[in-house]
Amino acid sequence: MINFQLFAVTSGGLQELPVPTEATTFEELYPGLSLGVYSAMRTFEHNRFLDLDAHLARTYQSIRLLGWDYAFDEATFRQGLHDACTRSPFPEARVRYDVLAAPATPLGTDSRVLIALQPFSPPTSEMYSNGIKLGFAPTLHREDPLIKRADFPLKRRSHPIGGVVYENLLTDEAGHILEGTSSNFYAVKDGVFRTAGDGVLEGITRKIILGLLPGLGIPCQLEAVHMDEGGELDEAAISSASRALLPVVQIGEQVIGTGKPGPICQRILAAYNEYVGENVKLATEP
Repeated sequence: MINFQLFAVTSGGLQELPVPTEATTFEELYPGLSLGVYSAMRTFEHNRFLDLDAHLARTYQSIRLLGWDYAFDEATFRQGLHDACTRSPFPEARVRYDVLAAPATPLGTDSRVLIALQPFSPPTSEMYSNGIKLGFAPTLHREDPLIKRADFPLKRRSHPIGGVVYENLLTDEAGHILEGTSSNFYAVKDGVFRTAGDGVLEGITRKIILGLLPGLGIPCQLEAVHMDEGGELDEAAISSASRALLPVVQIGEQVIGTGKPGPICQRILAAYNEYVGENVKLATEP
């Protein structure tokens, strides 16, 4: 059974790279490499993507903020991404692409752009209908939330989750909830949808969700909730490219609302799914 595929993007097309037999995560595909920036997403309809332009814009921003003198060849990358996913044996795939700080010579290529695929397994239907529980990673922080650094997932692994905890949350020094370790975080209180306005990664799914709120008539406040406010919230949720909007029913020992997914987040999820159906497209489409 194939668990991963790994490719280098070169001027002559895709170069398939060896996958370590013991690899169980994306991070284990890159031993000895100079990590740089990355983005992760999922496919739809086997080889289509949602808002790839936004992922690439964030990559350009990360490269610029790091001060790299590097010209990312977007046209070649888009064709390589399309080819990798079209040929993939996976019905749907989780996709990660990396722009490395230096060529991936330990893997036998001089390319700095890698594409990795693994089979996509969405959250279960029970997670959407019953909600999930979150914990905290109080000592974990992003160095610069505007840069999607590839070393952050490695740091995340030092704060493992277990038992019924699905994801850990990051907080600022005052205890305000910023985001999840691999997601953005939201809360609903008195009908207002709240999420931290700064100090967080600019999630692509977050951008889409915030853009849907005006059309749904749901007021939004870009203000983080405090970790002690959980018992006062009506609803909560996290989002990411692989999860859409996933309801949260417990944070630490605090039960959220009725302990069941609430109506506002359910409306947003339905609108998001409709948006996906209307906006996915091939990587090579303008």
